[in-house]
Amino acid sequence: MHPNQATLDKFYAAFARLDSDTMATCYAADAQFDDEAFSLRGHREVTGMWHMLCDVTKAKGADVWKLSYSGIEADARTGKSHWEADYRFSATGRMVHNIIDGEFEFNEQGLIKRHRDRFNFWAWSRQALGTPGLLLGWTPFLRSKVRAQAAANLQKYLAQRKT
Repeated sequence: MHPNQATLDKFYAAFARLDSDTMATCYAADAQFDDEAFSLRGHREVTGMWHMLCDVTKAKGADVWKLSYSGIEADARTGKSHWEADYRFSATGRMVHNIIDGEFEFNEQGLIKRHRDRFNFWAWSRQALGTPGLLLGWTPFLRSKVRAQAAANLQKYLAQRKT
């Protein structure tokens, strides 16, 4: 197993346990993360997002949290993963089953420098938001609104966390 594959396995095993401290050790100082809700730059923002998501899940949804992962592959430069998460979306209390594919780039020290998760936003929004997600989940309007709210939530969390 390539060491970068072991890094991804460590990351997802920690995520399954909601261990954001261990997840944070997998990222480079200049890490970048992008998905349908977040576009983050730097270790503080990227790992802050994972701390926030894990903390919220522990507080409001640990009873239903489940993460499975597969297809972990990596070499000296890149990696990929497939993961699925079952959780309660904290803003609405609705249950979500999200299916995600991750793409990674590693630095020379074997830390994640770029992480891109892709999932079907419309499918996610139908589950997480209900009728508004069903009707508007395909629109740039709702995607922008979700991104803005996610960014605001993260900034508030980071301000309170002060790390």
